[in-house]
Amino acid sequence: MATRMPLRLMPLGGSITYGVGSSDGNGYRKLLFEALTSSGFTVTMLGSRKTGTMDSSNHEGWRGFKINEIREKGVKSAKTHLPNIFTINGGSNDCIQDFDPGNAGRRIDEMLLGLWEASPGSTIVLSTLLRNKNHKVHARVADINNQIRQLVQQREAEGKKIVLADMDTSQGPQVGDLVDGTHPNDEGYKKMADIWCDSILVAASKGLLQ
Repeated sequence: MATRMPLRLMPLGGSITYGVGSSDGNGYRKLLFEALTSSGFTVTMLGSRKTGTMDSSNHEGWRGFKINEIREKGVKSAKTHLPNIFTINGGSNDCIQDFDPGNAGRRIDEMLLGLWEASPGSTIVLSTLLRNKNHKVHARVADINNQIRQLVQQREAEGKKIVLADMDTSQGPQVGDLVDGTHPNDEGYKKMADIWCDSILVAASKGLLQ
């Protein structure tokens, strides 16, 4: 197997990054770690928090946090840990709290720019939000996901190191994979990990990792 770029990976987001709903508290993080190491990467998970049963359990998952709050935590931590890759899933709390969903894309973009400034040369794998059982919340999810897809296309066209991890597809977690209408069960987290891994492999194939 070809030697791959060592990954200094910071999982960043809200309670889904934290791992709420998983039986072991690892969420997608342990499954992603295992998938990446099986693909030939050496992986160090980074962040100020440690939860779950895995050895490399560091992350920046903050329960209940909205996009602006996630940005603040992520930028501060990135300056300290200097990741070369981020997996970001943030915005579900903006949907649940109905916090200005129409401008979520702008807030996410501000987060991206802050992270690139804090850890120059890093690659961002930005995910769409997970489906939600509540129809009103899911309508906001769908709106923000369209903003996220457009944002990734825009920043890609500018040559930024960014890849989309689209969770809102038939391959991603479905409503039946949610323990409470919002957070995935173990099967849902497995689907997330697979999509994250595939997206990181795309980033590697494009030469985006350094």
